[in-house]
Amino acid sequence: VRLQTQPKPQPGQPLLYSGTFDCFRKTLVGEGVRGLYRGMAAPIIGVTPMFAVCFFGFGLGKRLQQRKPDDVLTYPQLFAAGMLSGVFTTVIMAPGERIKCLLQIQAATGETKYSGSLDCAKQLYREAGIRGVYKGTVLTLMRDVPASGMYFMTYEWLKNILTPEGNVSDLSVPRILFAGGLAGIFNWAVAIPPDVLKSRFQTAPPGKYPNGFRDVLRELIREEGVASLYKGFTAVMIRAFPANAACFLGFEVAMKFLNWIAPGL
Repeated sequence: VRLQTQPKPQPGQPLLYSGTFDCFRKTLVGEGVRGLYRGMAAPIIGVTPMFAVCFFGFGLGKRLQQRKPDDVLTYPQLFAAGMLSGVFTTVIMAPGERIKCLLQIQAATGETKYSGSLDCAKQLYREAGIRGVYKGTVLTLMRDVPASGMYFMTYEWLKNILTPEGNVSDLSVPRILFAGGLAGIFNWAVAIPPDVLKSRFQTAPPGKYPNGFRDVLRELIREEGVASLYKGFTAVMIRAFPANAACFLGFEVAMKFLNWIAPGL
């Protein structure tokens, strides 16, 4: 978020952060280890219901396209099912993303307008109602719908490749980690441009972008070029593989456990 939202420097002045590792170093020096976890409370609160809804949406999307429970879906159908999961998660994701971004930017600028996630949510609601809390919802949808489609389609594709004998249910832990990690990378390769626009829009002062993401896009392209849509690419990719490998491993283990404890459910 800090890389995505850092302002364009004045002529002759360097960027606030020259890259991912410079941002990491300056955050660590200036704010300590806690600075690396700024704004964590909002995503932590939302992460469990968000992933539950995400996988539920994917399962629902598959069932809606199956005539029989054992029908094998094509990859475009899996992509469509994944996109449905992105619609479901946006309701939970948008407020948490808004709060997280504001708290991270606040820390970077040295301001102390919000004392924490709850205080931030209260102030946003007081200032602009529920619309203030959900600012950036359209951009969150633009990010999560296609990215979730890519996420689940890639994971299913890799599972099939890694199990040529067709026994996907016996996929080993290293293979699950590999497939989940790569799915996360493919997910974020699609999600980064709208994520940059979302971060800019959600942290902008009220009224700065009256036409929404179109104004953000025009400003970014005009002032910083197309490459600015991929700001934070290295940081996102460093996170994407281990985080999503762990996510899919947790899902597969949970499903095996539930099938064992309640096979008829």
